Amino acid sequence: MQTRSRTLTAVAAALVLGLTAGPLAAPAFASPAGPAAAAHATTGPDAEALRAALAGLPDSDATAALVRVGGSDGTWRGSAGVHDLASGRKADPNALFRAGSTTKVVTAAVVLQLAAQDKVDLDAPVQHYLPGLLSSAFKPVTVRQLLNHTSGIQSGDGFGDSFEDAYAHRFDTLTPKQVVASAVAKGPEFDPGERQDYLNINYTILGMLIEKVTGHSYADEAARRVLRPAGMHHTYFPGIDPRIHGPHNHGYQAVKQADGTTKFDDVTEWNQADRWAAGDMISTTADLERLITHLFRGEIVPEPQLEEMFTVPSNIKGADMSAGLQRFEYGGKVYWLKSGARYGYSAVVVATRDLSRTLVYSVNSTDAKGESMNPVAQRIALAALK
Repeated sequence: MQTRSRTLTAVAAALVLGLTAGPLAAPAFASPAGPAAAAHATTGPDAEALRAALAGLPDSDATAALVRVGGSDGTWRGSAGVHDLASGRKADPNALFRAGSTTKVVTAAVVLQLAAQDKVDLDAPVQHYLPGLLSSAFKPVTVRQLLNHTSGIQSGDGFGDSFEDAYAHRFDTLTPKQVVASAVAKGPEFDPGERQDYLNINYTILGMLIEKVTGHSYADEAARRVLRPAGMHHTYFPGIDPRIHGPHNHGYQAVKQADGTTKFDDVTEWNQADRWAAGDMISTTADLERLITHLFRGEIVPEPQLEEMFTVPSNIKGADMSAGLQRFEYGGKVYWLKSGARYGYSAVVVATRDLSRTLVYSVNSTDAKGESMNPVAQRIALAALK
């Protein structure tokens, strides 16, 4: 089954808990372990805390981590861990990785550009643009409700509910059309605009909308409208190709064995076709930093459409998701974030609206789809945003 993004809310929750419950137990200070790590600092961010956050990799929680902290307050860059467990070679700090649901930032930006060009009306029902996609069981679902996850459309089916099921089909193709068809067959979960429920299906349908309105593929439109203008020259959409092309660090999933031991399955190669406009992007930390910087400066999406990315539904209790982003407050500041998690890889991009502080990380998590936030990712977030 297509699952909700647990990491999305876990980042904010972990930061809030870290603030209200007092300091977390910090690891003993050390430079990231030996030849498998590197970091350097300039001014602003707490370099000591960030180095400590990366200390000891690889460990049972993550095999590598890449971090970029930026903004007008100063910069810090760091990496730790290994390229792969077999060789123990130092992790590549400029590696490509599966960026997961950070793809949604790009998808939202494309849709908002189309809205600025009067090619899409955010208040118009998606049924107008994609007639026949949703059954008569669905009330009109606006484009804006897809963007902010208030559509009421249920999740689509995948290759199974467990890691073992999904892993067995990692080289098979499940098309976006198949995913949407399985979601539509379930009928609506709630009336549009009634609640907010983060699901990939909303952005899968937005990918279809982009293709219908433009007459071009989603990947081509995303590259033309967002990737190239933002200078994201190392970012691409793999389609049905299970490989990561270019320098990359391997991803692993920890799997408990019957005898109580843990095996680490290499999950680097995986066909992500079903995630598509909701989460199949491959990127780098530098490219994601460029994305959020150019986007927040108004260089990708013009006003007033950019305001959609900083607006959460005011009529829904507890709503914190906007078009492509999530709002949270920490330390007296408002941050906007997007996370992404695919097996073996966890990524986050976070920024204040004024870009005084930005954070991008990729953590090669050994349980990227787990219920709780990865401990290494949590240490990084708390160190970077303190």
